[in-house]
Amino acid sequence: MARKRPSPGRIAVRNRKARYAYAIEDTFEAGIALAGSEVKSLRDGKASINEAYATSRDGELFLLNAHIPEYLQAGRFNHEPRRPRKLLMKRREINRLTGAVQREGMTLVPLAIYFNDRGRAKVELALARGKHHYDKRATVKQRDWKIEKARLLRDRG
Repeated sequence: MARKRPSPGRIAVRNRKARYAYAIEDTFEAGIALAGSEVKSLRDGKASINEAYATSRDGELFLLNAHIPEYLQAGRFNHEPRRPRKLLMKRREINRLTGAVQREGMTLVPLAIYFNDRGRAKVELALARGKHHYDKRATVKQRDWKIEKARLLRDRG
């Protein structure tokens, strides 16, 4: 059961390939623990979460393989670009997600990192199942038909 996510204030980075490569079952919002130079770099829109995923370690969730480049003006106070970043969620949600990942073979994939209305960095996580090659082809076929149908209706009406 997906909770209604508040509308993101300003999207810093989006994982565009995630909806193509995975069948999204459920989405969640999580806070993310960032250093100051990481926040500045995200506000510039210079980040990549295309290869990122979330995993559980010692009862906590971490975002791995997300690339947030160094902020040039930070000087020696910069951060490591691909360090693991702690995700902030309630214990019950963490237990539910880790259980789904272990039992059902699902994956936690970040869909977007954005700033909410209060200026806090948030991650939109998806509980997803990987698609097979034929599923991906079907997704492309449906998307193309939807575009073609809209074009036909627009030309007629």
